[in-house]
Amino acid sequence: MADNSKAEDTASDSVDAAKNASDKKEKLADQVMQNPQVLAALQERLDNTALTPSSYIETLPKAVKRRIDALKQLQVKCAHIEAKFYEEVHDLERKYAALYQPLFDKRREFINGEAEPTDAESEWHSENEEEEKLAGDLKNAVVIEEKAEAEETNVKGIPDFWFTIFRNVDMLSELVQEYDEPILKHLQDIKVKFSEPGQPMSFSLEFHFGPNDYFSNTVLTKTYKMKSEPDKTDPFSFEGPEIVDCEGCTIDWKKGKNVTVKTIKKKQKHKGRGTVRTITKQVPNDSFFNFFNPIKVSGDGESLDEDSEFTLAADFEIGHFFRERIVPRAVLYFTGEAIEDDDNFEEGEEGEEEVRCILHLL
Repeated sequence: MADNSKAEDTASDSVDAAKNASDKKEKLADQVMQNPQVLAALQERLDNTALTPSSYIETLPKAVKRRIDALKQLQVKCAHIEAKFYEEVHDLERKYAALYQPLFDKRREFINGEAEPTDAESEWHSENEEEEKLAGDLKNAVVIEEKAEAEETNVKGIPDFWFTIFRNVDMLSELVQEYDEPILKHLQDIKVKFSEPGQPMSFSLEFHFGPNDYFSNTVLTKTYKMKSEPDKTDPFSFEGPEIVDCEGCTIDWKKGKNVTVKTIKKKQKHKGRGTVRTITKQVPNDSFFNFFNPIKVSGDGESLDEDSEFTLAADFEIGHFFRERIVPRAVLYFTGEAIEDDDNFEEGEEGEEEVRCILHLL
């Protein structure tokens, strides 16, 4: 009997303990739910869950969804009109490229020493004019004037103009190897050519070289093919023309001068006789001139691996940069002024992003 009484007391204690714990949880829950900050956080979470665009659309009546589908049809038609707009922009680019060309031809003449600018053509008032004048006075005090004039007379054009641009621009300097540099010093001009009317949208980069010991080509070309039409499977992703493929050219390297390959020696053991021989083979070598031998986009819809996609995307970006920035504003990339402008623009964008983040937090 004593054992039974003891067991009953233990069971009663367990029930009381459980009840007390439950009461404490309820009181704690009541206290938490009375906290305004907790309630606000829960409400915000519920609002975000309830008001996601997709979940909201699902709650709409069938008739409203039907009208939304009609709006999407209109949006697709807008995308096709936008594509036509960009086609006409391409035609305008071709038209104005012809107007720019005489100026670019004169630029080439000054760079390569084929012509000298007149006093009027060479007049330019820079922001640092006073500093430059002072530096000039100091130089004249140290160097004999006649000797300085003689040295200036012997300098032809603007030496290493395009090579200096390659060196100044990070996107390009990363591609240039030490053994590329002597070749790029023979680069005399870079031109952009747009596809003719009625032809598929594209543009070509022409790299004009002077006589050199490396290849016999006078011009190396790179053509970028473009598409300006909405994707049938995803028309809403259309944001204007995009580069979809590119073609390089064959470089006629002189014997032993091909910097895009290197020769390695490898020991090879004969399976039967066990003798060892040394063989030489050519393997790809890092070089800017691989730019003219790009990865080919498969025409049968076969997808590229991740590395190839990254390489091709970088190639497209470089081609676009030559067309939009380097060729039109070459002198400013030579002096570094355009690079400073690009850096300031990027810093401005970063600042705006920081402001947006702060406002979002507020």
